[in-house]
Amino acid sequence: MRIQSLFNLIEDRKKHPIEKSYTSSLFAEGLSKIAQKVGEEGTEVVIAALAQDDQRLVEEVADLTYHTLVLLSARGLTPKHILAELEKRHKE
Repeated sequence: MRIQSLFNLIEDRKKHPIEKSYTSSLFAEGLSKIAQKVGEEGTEVVIAALAQDDQRLVEEVADLTYHTLVLLSARGLTPKHILAELEKRHKE
């Protein structure tokens, strides 16, 4: 799945909540809960990097990526904002 496709799905769940959707439930709980999940997943990435196998690290980075995309959406931002910042840094 491409990052933009995943982000599009996240945006759709924000605009059209589905009752049993985890993504919809995150938006319903609000920005604080979403930010908390990003923090938790970041910690789990560090633990996986230092003490677990490669597969577990990949799983945790996937979780962090997903929750980060939800956070961006909640703040009205997109992956394009991140790419623009990275491009700006590369030019400097």
